[in-house]
Amino acid sequence: MPEQRNIVIGVDLDGVCADFYGRMRQIAAEWFERPIGELPAEVSYGLSEWGIRNKSDYDSLHRFAVTQRELFSSMEMIPGARKYLRMLSDEGYRIRIITHRLFIHYFHATAVQQTVNWLDSHGIPYWDLCFMKEKSQVGADIYVEDTPENVMSLREKGLYTICFGNSTNRHVDAPRAESWQEVYEMVRSYLA
Repeated sequence: MPEQRNIVIGVDLDGVCADFYGRMRQIAAEWFERPIGELPAEVSYGLSEWGIRNKSDYDSLHRFAVTQRELFSSMEMIPGARKYLRMLSDEGYRIRIITHRLFIHYFHATAVQQTVNWLDSHGIPYWDLCFMKEKSQVGADIYVEDTPENVMSLREKGLYTICFGNSTNRHVDAPRAESWQEVYEMVRSYLA
C-alpha cells in the first residue's frame, strides 16, 4: 500500500458530489412542461421514469440542461462532500476529480468552465481534474463512483471502488456508502 501522502482518491462528481438527479429533475419538469411532482425522485439509470425513451431524448434534454440552464454550475452539493473531502485532503490524501462531462460536441469549454466554477464555489478540494470516460486510466488507488456500469468496470479491473448509493445503483453490491461520512470511514478502514 502506498504511503498516505501518495494515495489518490478518484472522485466522481455527478451523483457523488453534486446532486445531478435533483437538478435534472427540475430541468426535466421545465423541458417536458410537467409539474415537478409528476416526475419521480427515485429513478433508474437513463431516466425512463421521466419519459426519456432513447439516447436521442436524453441527449436533447442534457444539451438544454448544460447550455441553457447551466446544469454543471447550478447543482446543489451532496451533503458532506466538502467536509469529508477537506478532511481527507487535510490528512494528506490526493483528491482527483474524475468526470465524463465532455460528451456534447462543441460545448466542451462550457462544460469545463461550469465544472470549475461549481468546484470552486462549493469549496471542494482537489489536486487534479480529469474529464474522461475511462476512469480506470487516471491511476487512482480508491474510487468513489455512482454509475453502475463504471463501478462494475472499475471493480472488474481489480480497483477498490466505493459505490456511492442512489436509486440508480441499488443493485450494486458492497462496498457501498450512503453518505460522505460512510465514504470517509470506508477509506480510512480500507487503508488501516
